This record gives sequence, C-alpha cells and structure tokens, in this order.
Amino acid sequence: MGSYIPASAQETSELLDAVGIASLDDLYRQVPPEARIDKLDLPSGMSELEALAHLEDLADKDVRFRDVYRGAGAYRHYIPAIVKTVTSKEEFLTAYTPYQAEISQGVLQSIFEYQTQMCELTGMDVSNASVYDGATAAAEGLLMCLDRKRGTVVVSATAHPHVIETVRTYCASRNVPVTVVPAGDGLATDPAAIAAALDATVAAVYVQSPNRYGVIEDVAAIADAAHAAGAKLVQGFNPISLGILKTPREYGADVAVGEGQPLGLPLGFGGPYLGIMCATKDLMRKLPGRIVGETADAQGRRAYVLTLQAREQHIRREKASSNICSNEALCAMTASVYLAAMGDAGLRRAAELSYAHAHYLADRLGELGFALVSPKPFFHEFVTTVPGDAAAIEQALAGKGILCGLPIDEGMLWCATELNSKARIDALIDALKEVGLS
Repeated sequence: MGSYIPASAQETSELLDAVGIASLDDLYRQVPPEARIDKLDLPSGMSELEALAHLEDLADKDVRFRDVYRGAGAYRHYIPAIVKTVTSKEEFLTAYTPYQAEISQGVLQSIFEYQTQMCELTGMDVSNASVYDGATAAAEGLLMCLDRKRGTVVVSATAHPHVIETVRTYCASRNVPVTVVPAGDGLATDPAAIAAALDATVAAVYVQSPNRYGVIEDVAAIADAAHAAGAKLVQGFNPISLGILKTPREYGADVAVGEGQPLGLPLGFGGPYLGIMCATKDLMRKLPGRIVGETADAQGRRAYVLTLQAREQHIRREKASSNICSNEALCAMTASVYLAAMGDAGLRRAAELSYAHAHYLADRLGELGFALVSPKPFFHEFVTTVPGDAAAIEQALAGKGILCGLPIDEGMLWCATELNSKARIDALIDALKEVGLS
C-alpha cells in the first residue's frame, strides 16, 4: 500500500480547482499551525513486547488527576462496574447498524429500552435512537422546529459555547439566521430579553438549564414567552440533574436535548459521547434519525421494528430534513445500563450528592475569597471570583494532583459531583492554603 496513489497529479489539480483552493494543505488551514506536523515520526518495527513497553512509556507521560473540580460540559461521575461488564459483551460491542433491522431484535430492543428511559427521564412523549452528541442534538432540535413561515431561531448566550458554535454551523448550512441573546443579571437568561427578540419569523428558542455557568434558568418563563410568540422551546438539560429538578416537559419544553455523557460514559478526550433527543408527540415525525417501536409478529410474539426512520439515504437528499445517518447505539446502551443499575433512587442520590457537594465546595471556597459571581440557584457548577492569578493557582494545584475549576472570563467555573466528598473538598481547601490562599 506504500506505493498506492489514489489520484493522479492532474486529477488532484482538477479537484483542488473545483473546491477553490491551491493545495491539499489548504484543506487544513483551519487547524492551528502548532497542531500540524509534516509527517509522523514513527519508530522502526517492534516486537509485541517492545511495542507494549513503548506504549507504557508513552502512557506514563499522561497526567491523571486524583481530584477533579472541573466540568464545563463533561462530568466525572461514579460508574457502576456492571455498566462496563454488560456493554463490553461481544454481541453488543461488535454490533453495527442493522440494515435489515428486524432480524436484529437484540439491538432494536436495546434501543427501545433506551428510548423508554429517556422519555421517563425527560417527561417527553417520544425519543429517537440518539444522535452524535449534545451539541448536535441542540442544533437538530432547533432545525426540526422550522416551517415554511418561521425560519429563524433564538439562542441564549448562557448556553455552552460549543453548543452555540454547533448551532451556528448547522444553521449556516440551511441559511437559518441565529439571534444570540446576551446573558442578563446573575449569569442567567432574562425572559424579557428573549421575548423582545421574538417575532413572527422565529421558529424556536434554545435555552440550557443548568446553563454553562451552572445556573438553573427560569425555563418556565422562557417557555411561556416562546409559546406566546408562536415559537417552540428547545431545552438543553443535564441528565443527572433530572434526579432532583423538574423535567423539561414540566417546564413546558417542546423538544428536550442533552449530552448523555454523565450517564455512565467516562471522560475520554471528548468522546465518543451521546446526544439525547426527545420531543412531544406533535413533533414526532420531525425527529431526525430512528425511532424503534414494539409490536407483535405473525405468531403474536413481542417484536421490535424501526417505526420511523428519517435517514437521508431513504429519501431524496433535497427532501431530507436532517443529515443524521446513524446513532450512538453502544453509548445509548451504556446510558441505558447505567440508568437500570442506578434506578430512580440511585439517580436521585447521585444528583443530591452532586448538589450538596457543590454547595459545600462553594462555602469552603468562599472562606478563601472565592466569592460567588451569581446569586442565582445552581445545581453542581458555579462561578467564583479568583483571589489571585488563576493560571498560577491552576498550576500549583495540578502539582498536587488536583484539577481545579476552569478559568473563564467571568472568573473560575467549579464543579462537584458525588465523587467530590466532603473530605476531598477539605483537602482541596488545605492545598489552596498551602499555595498561599488563606
């Protein structure tokens, strides 16, 4: 394969001319120069023993923090051992998208169970089989609300920045204008500002609660404002928070979307994660991806089928409402096994501990001058001021095996989950005192 040339120089030139660039390197001009390399510096061939030793040496360069106080969209929770035990089974781990769906009853049943759990979790009527990640779900959720008369969307600036970027990208491909409403007082969305941004062209409003700052938004008021203007509400949510907070349905959301990573998926350099996407029955036929249903076969036995599938392969591309071509089946199963293992009481307990630990952390940090920036209620994340140099604090704590909160423009964004016990938080405070904060 070393001598394989997929295209001649002339063909390459024609391809470059067609897309309007001068060289293949221009395809990667969005990648920062410091992240690019000319070629891989690979060692010569090794035996299995040598390769293993080399990989172990490389792994030793990684930094693994004993204590993590950072979330910002990806969260460190306890994962019951049974989750990995079940999902690593060969029949699940190696299964791929069933193109002859009805012969893959096991895969379909796992998706059906996941959909059922997502509806129970969010209070919504229907869930699809999952999408790529939470940001994709947010963008798809807004686009599914478009119609012939309403072709713009409104997004609160308190949503996660990556979600807003993804929404902008998706909407740009459909020529859908996006209005981003700035945050109001207390790092929260102002329902009046949302209402002022609405007109007869707005199809949907997106708000995330808890938002990027950890603040619990007044979703009900925002839903009322959206509905009064004839628009739909798409709510982003943290699935663990639903152990103690109201569901998106109770708040009045038409579409509920979220990142499913907290449900049994470990932190893994950004993925693979899981996009949760649920809606009311009125919007069922606009959900992208697949919906698995339960029925009975000719012998009256329980069976599972692909009830709806909006994949672009099945219809003309110009008629497609989405480019979603698959689902995160293994990640969805992981979330399903996690929820089954935790049960209602376990999920509630994880949420209660996350809430309690975060508030204890905020109190202890306050003793050292890390003052809360917002007076609004929060779940398990919050922003504080920083009494000193944030980068120096971050570096000093890292030397002690502690990943502190995320430095942001508004201060420092801290997070605590059930894994950040009172004793570990006290150890963090002691470490801060040792580096000169007391």
